[in-house]
Amino acid sequence: MTAGKVVAAVFGSVFAVIALGLMIGGGALLWADQELVDSEGYFNSPSYQLDAPAGYAIVTDEIDLASYPGDWWPSEVDVSARLTLRAGGGQDVFVGIGRQADVDDYLENVSHSITKRLGDRWDDVRLAARAGGMPEMAPSEAGIWAASVQGSGEQTLTWTPQRGRWTVVVMNASATMGVSASAIASVRIPILGPIGIGLLIAGFVFAVFAALLLVAATRSKSPHVSTATASLKPGSYPATVSGILDEGLSPVLWLIKWFLAIPHYIVLAFLWAAFIILTFFAWIAILFTGRYPRGIFDFNVGVIRWTWRVGFYAYSTLATDRYPPFTLQDVDYPARFDVVYPEQLSRGLALVKWWLLAIPHYIIVGLFTSGLWAWTMGDGAIDNPAIKLGGGLIGILAILAAFILLFTGRYPRGLFDLLMGLNRWVLRVCTYTALMHDDYPPFRLDMGEEEPGEN
Repeated sequence: MTAGKVVAAVFGSVFAVIALGLMIGGGALLWADQELVDSEGYFNSPSYQLDAPAGYAIVTDEIDLASYPGDWWPSEVDVSARLTLRAGGGQDVFVGIGRQADVDDYLENVSHSITKRLGDRWDDVRLAARAGGMPEMAPSEAGIWAASVQGSGEQTLTWTPQRGRWTVVVMNASATMGVSASAIASVRIPILGPIGIGLLIAGFVFAVFAALLLVAATRSKSPHVSTATASLKPGSYPATVSGILDEGLSPVLWLIKWFLAIPHYIVLAFLWAAFIILTFFAWIAILFTGRYPRGIFDFNVGVIRWTWRVGFYAYSTLATDRYPPFTLQDVDYPARFDVVYPEQLSRGLALVKWWLLAIPHYIIVGLFTSGLWAWTMGDGAIDNPAIKLGGGLIGILAILAAFILLFTGRYPRGLFDLLMGLNRWVLRVCTYTALMHDDYPPFRLDMGEEEPGEN
């Protein structure tokens, strides 16, 4: 695969991810705009019980979109906020919204409570009391409100958000002590529907570009021939993994290989993103045709091959000091990898082999590569969690071999053979779960530089 096709595959995969995100976001907005609003088009919060028995007012601390759109909110967008209150205790209730500075002046020396938290249940409401006296005048006489209502029973305040900082105030209409009311906040945003449609259209456009790039990246003009290091004999596994231990390894170079390999890690991050997207498309193709698209197959094999070379150089074996080449092709390098192209694949297995059938291998590969997660909880339960991660067996053995190399100047052959067996197991599982063949990975360690029966 040429460099141009690799770039096309990476960008096509990125565009595909963007398209998926845009379509999911657009669909979610359209669904919410149809299913989560009331008959008047408002999104409604739960009902909150607000009680301040020793105060004269309840005010908001942090204003949400219903009362504080902020300077970023475009003034031409039609948004309507609504606050519905029902007073307790049989008193008339007052609710108003005013600029925060004006409200602060009005309540400067007044005993009141500030909302600190609103939850899903009434007992989740938290108010912070502020000491003071009684207000100098009734709230309706303050003359600071952009919108206000008062009266008995249920009262509804409707307001069009404007630029600036605003505060909602709930009081008894007579400015007496002891405020109690249930409140429901609502907002109507008619533009959500058009935004959702726009996101869907943008997602479709990105999907078209993604499809064009991925087709260009994976289209093949000529038959492909396997590039395995040797012909696979009958009974050999479809995935061929080999690695030759270099003589005369540097005892100290392994200390900085993590740094030297950073360029490869960056490139591989993009390649694996493309790998995942293309594997999904291959899965769809297998379900309908029983065949793995050849262009996608060659690309995915190349990504695994590249990863194996970097791992062989770095901390999967540390068995060579030759810097890995930046290519998907099978080249002259101590670590080599290939998979025999399958002419036909099972549609049924494609539905289950990558998750259900592979579960036993996932557990084993997890031990090989990343260890076990151990969760311990302190006396405070969720207030004192601790997480411990054990290193993967492959990484531990590779570092052990590196320390032996550091002090003796020799890489232990037995450890190398074991590491080859562990990595071979991992790569076999990778090819099986990536749908590249239907041969179930064997539960055995095939150790050594070459595949059993390869020579």
